[in-house]
Amino acid sequence: MTRNERGALPADIYLSFVSSLYQNRGTLVIGMLSHVVTFLLVFLKTSDTLYLGCTVAIVVLWIVRNLDMMRFDQLDLSGADYAAIRMWENRYIVGGVAVTLTCGIACGYAIAVTRDVFSQVACVSVTLASMISLVGRNYGSERAVLLLSSSACLPMMIGALSLGDPFMAVLAVLIVPFILTTWMMANNVRGYLFEKILAARDENVLAALETKTIAGQFDAALNNMTHGLFMLDDRHRIVVANERACELLHLGDKAQLKGWLLGDVLERGSDALALDPERSDSIARQLDLLIEGKRSRALVTVSEELLLEFSANRRENGEIVLIFEDVTARVQAERQVLQMVRFDTLTGLPSRDYFAELTHNAVAAGTAHDRDIGLLLVDIAEFKHVNDTRGHVVGDKLLQAIADRLKGLAGSEAIAARLMGDEFVVFFHNRVGRSGLEERIRAVHAKLHGTYMADGFTFNMAMNAGFVIVRKSEFRLEELQIKADLALSEAKARNNGGCTAFEAEMEARYQRQKLKSDLRDAIGRGDLSLAYQPMFTPDGSRVVSCEALARWTHPERGPVPPDVFIPLAEEMGLVTDITRFVVRHACRDCLTWPAEVAVSVNLSVLDLHGDEIVAIVADALAESGLNPARLHLEVTESCLMDEPVKVQAVLRELRERGMAIAIDDFGTGYSSLSYLDALPVSIIKVDRSFVRDIHVNSRRFKLLLGTVNLARALELKAVVEGVETAEQLQLINEYNCADLIQGFVFAAPMPASAVAVLCGHGMPESVAERTA
Repeated sequence: MTRNERGALPADIYLSFVSSLYQNRGTLVIGMLSHVVTFLLVFLKTSDTLYLGCTVAIVVLWIVRNLDMMRFDQLDLSGADYAAIRMWENRYIVGGVAVTLTCGIACGYAIAVTRDVFSQVACVSVTLASMISLVGRNYGSERAVLLLSSSACLPMMIGALSLGDPFMAVLAVLIVPFILTTWMMANNVRGYLFEKILAARDENVLAALETKTIAGQFDAALNNMTHGLFMLDDRHRIVVANERACELLHLGDKAQLKGWLLGDVLERGSDALALDPERSDSIARQLDLLIEGKRSRALVTVSEELLLEFSANRRENGEIVLIFEDVTARVQAERQVLQMVRFDTLTGLPSRDYFAELTHNAVAAGTAHDRDIGLLLVDIAEFKHVNDTRGHVVGDKLLQAIADRLKGLAGSEAIAARLMGDEFVVFFHNRVGRSGLEERIRAVHAKLHGTYMADGFTFNMAMNAGFVIVRKSEFRLEELQIKADLALSEAKARNNGGCTAFEAEMEARYQRQKLKSDLRDAIGRGDLSLAYQPMFTPDGSRVVSCEALARWTHPERGPVPPDVFIPLAEEMGLVTDITRFVVRHACRDCLTWPAEVAVSVNLSVLDLHGDEIVAIVADALAESGLNPARLHLEVTESCLMDEPVKVQAVLRELRERGMAIAIDDFGTGYSSLSYLDALPVSIIKVDRSFVRDIHVNSRRFKLLLGTVNLARALELKAVVEGVETAEQLQLINEYNCADLIQGFVFAAPMPASAVAVLCGHGMPESVAERTA
């Protein structure tokens, strides 16, 4: 708290200030509901669970604070000492800071991480707007005002600064004056009230002198406020007005306003500001709703150069304190932030995300369902040559010139945007006639060709383009972009500067690209699943290990075979993400099986050539708590051909950590048998091709027998894959050709839960019959 020239703040006055913090709790309900609705909307928009967490936190904190305030109401603190009162002040501050910090973190997260336009605007606007009532509720505690405003604003500043954008940095710095202003205003109000209380104490001794002093201090406090203030009686007549209010509304001498109705004061301000009747009526309606308690705050547009934000606090005796401030700079800064988020800073064209929003709005706005829409992708031919020979500054100037021409060609009937680098996109919506739309698209492309001036240089530029036209009912922006991109690739392959439509023969490539996109989303969402194929002892009496097999069920295509989606993942560089998923879930599932049962996971060549696999496996084991000896890692012979030194080092490190290494599909590759001696291998899995037709093909059976004998000579365990018939199994057992059997003769791939049941119930009767 503060000290004044009379010494430390008396305990009874301190108590009155702290008690004011626990009054007027209705504003807390409004604030809580505002933040809850906002964070729920942001969660529905982004599906980010942080905002759901913020919603829960706000509700829980509101309940806890209300319970604490009810407890305060029940206490008699009239004789309390300074320490006891300060304890209740601290309790209030802790609860308030928890709420404002939650809001601030949501804002900072929206700015720095989510980067969704609605999330940023919603979180920042509602949080800053809630700061308006900070002074009215918390003037009784200097620390409360400073800590609450700081905890709400500092995460925003950190989020803005973390982006590394100079404009955002400036906005972050501009929040500091807001914190200081709020703090100063609260100090002024509290100082005024403090002096007024002291004056009342001495009223019987120095009534006249104190009255004059109070009036002067009251006037000084009010007129040093950065906010405008009106105090109204129960009939909405002006009781007090400060100089800032008169300055903002051009009302002249504040002394003349006493006793005026608020409506008359607003009319006088409208005349002084030369506002038209429609705007004057709009302002009056907004303030009426605020005074009646139907709104917690109101943003009033007085003119393009003046925006005022009002808040009202109704007292028990019917008086109303109306506080307002000039928020023009803040609103303009928010609009500038919105502009930077929505539009490309170099060309001024819509950004990728805003382009998607505009296209969806344009399609939704059209009433006819039989219209055509088109998407044109444009890539500047030889643009890299411009950057290489003239520099990136000239290249940027050229991009601006091309963007200006494209903007003019698109006009009001199309939406042009910059996707990235030297790639632009144009969306044509609600057109009648496919041929006319194609002619329009080709005309835009043709007019983009030609001469451009950039930084004193002349360039004759050609454009590659691809486009797709569909009916409005078939609008799917992501699908259109993939198809247009395929058409663009075809245009580049055919001739430089051409414009190619998406054609039927490109459908197969589109489906492949679409499948890649869907696979990327499925991996990101964790939509893959695992099946396990058991490995039995040759007599089928016991499960020793299970091989984990990745499965993907497409929402439209159904199950996609691994030999289809695994190569796609390798092409996209996502196979290690699949491996991470398989290892983590396999380790967890293995813990649900008997302790003597292991799990086997396949590693790809890309896993072994990368730098993450050791950490991925170690993390999965640490997270699950699985014994490393129960995890077997399978590699194919092809993995050993490229970068053999690095692969050997990786496998040795994994082996030293306690895991068993197996060579999968042994005998199908072209690697040297010397690898069996050089690598830390303990298991070989004989490929199914050695087992096929062994009961009728003696040569193939001899190859199987020789391979298994070689493995045993090297003290390696031999697993025979692909055993499907009772005849194959009988021959293998007769000649003792396997240590473990894996194949449909015993079991097909199954869920982890089925493995647990299988291990618990023992060998099925059908299996026993095959081994008899």
